[in-house]
Amino acid sequence: MKRIVFFDIDGTLTRGVTSGAYLANLLGHGKLMEKAEAAYARGEIDNDEVCRIDAAGYAGHSTEELFGMLEAMPLVDGVARAVEAVHAADGEARIASLTWGVVAAYLCERYGFDGYVGSELEVKDGACTGGVALALEGEGKCAYARELCAARGADLAACIAIGDSRSDIPLFKLVGTSIAFNATEEAERAATHAYRGTDIAEALALVL
Repeated sequence: MKRIVFFDIDGTLTRGVTSGAYLANLLGHGKLMEKAEAAYARGEIDNDEVCRIDAAGYAGHSTEELFGMLEAMPLVDGVARAVEAVHAADGEARIASLTWGVVAAYLCERYGFDGYVGSELEVKDGACTGGVALALEGEGKCAYARELCAARGADLAACIAIGDSRSDIPLFKLVGTSIAFNATEEAERAATHAYRGTDIAEALALVL
């Protein structure tokens, strides 16, 4: 039976910065996003509000422009090897993240991930409008996993999730195996495995 591995982005695939903060700094609203992400981490606002604040800074920018900006975004070691390991085990490597889908789409193109779910910027005539098409919450990752497993004939109990924070916990509880990668204490308590280091392929090797 096919096994699906779900990867978070921010704090899991990114190194030292969230993708939202990285892009916001380049787009000119970095300080605003720092405050929003800190408030989200404290549980004071939800992802819908973070997305609303962030999306305004993307107005007028195309996906192609954003892909270009993402080329220098710092990532952890071993991303390509992790995807290769999943494929070598006849599995699918999927991204399940609350961050913008454009970031996930870029990582799919660069590293060969098999697909993603994420929040979505509103786009019209090839450019971002500054609005939000979809603000995903943690349960949205679970809905994606359920639908994908049903379509693939995969057993959720055979699947793996890798993440680092509270938004990953619902998915950790849904799948059979989970890895808290350089994670918060709360996420580590919810995961079946915990790993601290710089290489995500080494973390995945614990269970794959």
